[in-house]
Amino acid sequence: MRRVIVVGAGVVGLTCAVRLLEAGHRVDVVGRDLPLETTSSVAAAVWSPYSQPQEHVVRWARAAYDAFAELCADESAGVVMRTGTELFREPAGDLWWRDALPPGAGPDRETSLPPGYASGLTMRTPVIEMPVYLHWLAARVEALGGTVTRMNLSALPTGDVLVVNASGIGARLLGADPTVGPVRGQVVVVEQVGVDRWWIDAEAPSYVVPRSRDVVLGGTADEGEWSRTPDPGTAASILERAAVIEPRLAGARILQHKVGLRPGRPAVRLERADDVIHCYGHGGCGVTVSWGCADDVVDLARE
Repeated sequence: MRRVIVVGAGVVGLTCAVRLLEAGHRVDVVGRDLPLETTSSVAAAVWSPYSQPQEHVVRWARAAYDAFAELCADESAGVVMRTGTELFREPAGDLWWRDALPPGAGPDRETSLPPGYASGLTMRTPVIEMPVYLHWLAARVEALGGTVTRMNLSALPTGDVLVVNASGIGARLLGADPTVGPVRGQVVVVEQVGVDRWWIDAEAPSYVVPRSRDVVLGGTADEGEWSRTPDPGTAASILERAAVIEPRLAGARILQHKVGLRPGRPAVRLERADDVIHCYGHGGCGVTVSWGCADDVVDLARE
């Protein structure tokens, strides 16, 4: 097996590294940011497919669902199954990705809806506590014999190596791809006040995602915006919308304000070009499709 260098230490890069190591490759992960410094660490990380191309996203997301379901047995991974509802302003909203859900997980029509919503679909999906999970992924890489190293690159590595370009927003430079751009996401993390189910209004976008010790409230999807500074007005709007969806959040103590730059692109790029496998452009869907994309990267590494 050849040596593989994975560029990018976010959730996609680390997951690719784990699968490549499991397949017998020698793998080193390098990135400007270490795992807990990446955009992945900001993610609310409820499994919820979107992005393009749809047929691949459905397949990738289903593979990731199954992988996360297995990880629920490992308490150190930070993955749990939670029931939640996708909300719609119009009656009879539907999901183009419903085939990504396994039998028995839903979706089912929801009859108890927050004010202002006409319909909802309830399902049971993985919720991933990203600081815990990223630590687990990095530890898994190292336990399998790989490394994770901070390295600020101006170009992809060359030489007798196979490179996996999982650099996220960095692919604008490293992949010479001007179609990659930031989609700014701001969240507010508040104290856990007894919320045990998630809610998503994908159109707003608004979401309430409970974790073990806190609740992540979102959000924004500001295309082309590079600022990582939390905006107080945006935070107030997020809190107001969240309290409409889940009234118990009104007045909840604020723990953190966070901003991440999702790697937006018209469609995920997952392909091999000579000795480089490109795997980037997932937007905010990286966690949801991570294990499925990593399986495809392993297949491409065999070619």
